[in-house]
Amino acid sequence: MHDLAPSIHRQRLVVEGCVTSAITAEDIVRYLKELGRLTDMHVLTEPVTHQSPMYGWAGWVHWETSGAHFYAWDAPHRFFSVDVYTCKAFDADAVTAFTSDFFSATETVSRGF
Repeated sequence: MHDLAPSIHRQRLVVEGCVTSAITAEDIVRYLKELGRLTDMHVLTEPVTHQSPMYGWAGWVHWETSGAHFYAWDAPHRFFSVDVYTCKAFDADAVTAFTSDFFSATETVSRGF
């Protein structure tokens, strides 16, 4: 893909994992706050969450340098997916390890781009 804005730093990371326990709204809020501290992002809006009766929980945090989305399913199995998008560099390996540890994931994968 041709870079249309080479003077603007953009970094994306998707982290996904399987868990054995249900993820709650409180877990999501705490995770997004701690993720902001880990990546040294300035929070503009406190994390918000919403539960879809069909698909599960979602959460979002707005940082000065973009933000992160979080999604959690209970069915068909317990699973989470995090999308981090920033205009400020961060350590993708540290975010992946933190996320896996935070949710006690049984398996975690990630991909940065």
